[in-house]
Amino acid sequence: MKKYLLSGVAALGLLAAGAASAADLPSRKGPVEAPIYVPVFTWTGFYVGANAGYAWGQIDSAGLGVLSFKDPDGFTGGGQVGYNYQMGNIVLGLEADFQGADLKANVFDAVNNITASNEINWWGTVRARAGYSFDRFLPYVTGGFAYGNVKNKISTAFGSFSDDNTQYGWTLGAGLEYAFTNNLSAKIEYLYVDLDKESVSVPGGVFNANVETKFSVVRAGLNYRF
Repeated sequence: MKKYLLSGVAALGLLAAGAASAADLPSRKGPVEAPIYVPVFTWTGFYVGANAGYAWGQIDSAGLGVLSFKDPDGFTGGGQVGYNYQMGNIVLGLEADFQGADLKANVFDAVNNITASNEINWWGTVRARAGYSFDRFLPYVTGGFAYGNVKNKISTAFGSFSDDNTQYGWTLGAGLEYAFTNNLSAKIEYLYVDLDKESVSVPGGVFNANVETKFSVVRAGLNYRF
């Protein structure tokens, strides 16, 4: 009996030694690499940027008789600042911009010897933006308050009138923005701007009219996002 017990103990010892030796052997599996997490892109944050584009206007001048202003067009460019907040795929924001402009138009009525001109020298907006994010693509609509410097001139044989005013109105538009890095994004945008009506009256009562200035803008922009 003692002989069998000793044999069993010896066998268990050999098994334990073999297991320990196997544990010391190098593993065939390589080192476990930590997972790499790519940060989720978000539109939330402040941004500043610049833009440039083309604008063309429509001048409604009821009351000037046979004479009507031509529609101005020209270059416009400036800068913008804004803030976005993203909730799921919905992106809400607020943006303000200020633009220089070179929109001019002239008209001459040879029969009545009347000259008229219209200029838009600068303008700006304060707008809300609402978009739907497709990761780094952001189509959006925008609208809000608009203002601008409008200069109207009328010259006749009876006298002349010059009006240089800051006019106020509204704007609506839409655009598409794409973030090609986490900090830089580019956009293309359309805006319709209505600066309401301005009363025009030539001395002597020859002409009395309300001149309404409206124009459209197509522009491209670049934003730096903080």
